[in-house]
Amino acid sequence: MKKALVAAAAIVALPALAQAQSAKPGFYAGVEGGLNWLLSNTVSGAAIAGGSAGMSDSTGFAAGGVLGYDFVGPRVELEGVYRSNDHNVRVPGQAFSNRAGQLAVLANLLYDFAPSSTITPYIGAGAGVAFVDGSGSMTSTQFAYQGILGLGWNASEMFRINLDGRYHGTTNPSGTNFTWTNNNLSLMLGLTLKFVAAAAPPPPPAPPPAAPPSFMVFFDFDRSNLSAQAVSTIKQAAAAYKTRGQARVTATGHADRSGPDAYNMALSLRRANTVKDQLVREGVPATAIAVVGRGESMPLVKTADGVREPQNRRVEIVIQ
Repeated sequence: MKKALVAAAAIVALPALAQAQSAKPGFYAGVEGGLNWLLSNTVSGAAIAGGSAGMSDSTGFAAGGVLGYDFVGPRVELEGVYRSNDHNVRVPGQAFSNRAGQLAVLANLLYDFAPSSTITPYIGAGAGVAFVDGSGSMTSTQFAYQGILGLGWNASEMFRINLDGRYHGTTNPSGTNFTWTNNNLSLMLGLTLKFVAAAAPPPPPAPPPAAPPSFMVFFDFDRSNLSAQAVSTIKQAAAAYKTRGQARVTATGHADRSGPDAYNMALSLRRANTVKDQLVREGVPATAIAVVGRGESMPLVKTADGVREPQNRRVEIVIQ
């Protein structure tokens, strides 16, 4: 049964672990708090009846804050945490009597095993200084150390929630005629805010490619000769070709729907070749010009068969 539960938990956790975040290095700050228990502690000395006493405590609290830097994987931080627990040992006239208060300032080194995932396990250790209750309120200065094991939830690039368990200890605090051992187990919940630069806006979309220049030449009914207006339009097309250097020109001829299909196909080709000849006279190399006939198959204006439509009697010049 236990193996089945572990396997099920792993299956549930995998999708969350697989979700990638955009992990970025940066400074962060946070707050944290939770529960604290004094563990296996003894009090000894002349101030204690019998010279020694075992200390049992009620569940206390821990609260503090952190400033750190995330290297994406390794993290370093400066942490301050205050812990307070009521206990059963009475030492008359001492701040330590029936209560243990301690303020620790530690430098922590931590490591995230999956910093780019939504959920990342982490471990850490820290060392520093603690100010612990003795004769006066937190007047006993001691070396402090801790070990950390936890899970982090990267809710976004900026916000992260941590849940961890910690062992926290110090060298033995002392008061007037007594000393005590200091071992703690803490369960902490924390929220951090990372100071990362806002993502740059996406670049604007590239403009659509410009349509190649095109020109339209129109013809009289059943004719393939050029009007003065048509010659003027072809001169504009030739000038446009010359500005583009190594371009290709396509002259596509069309006819309206009056007359047989075969006749209109031949007429559209004659019109296209007439335009080509004029382009050559205007300085466009013949080798750069392709001629196509479409007959009545691609009307500019859709009409019934047999209708004479002036806009369908045309040649389209496209320069690419």
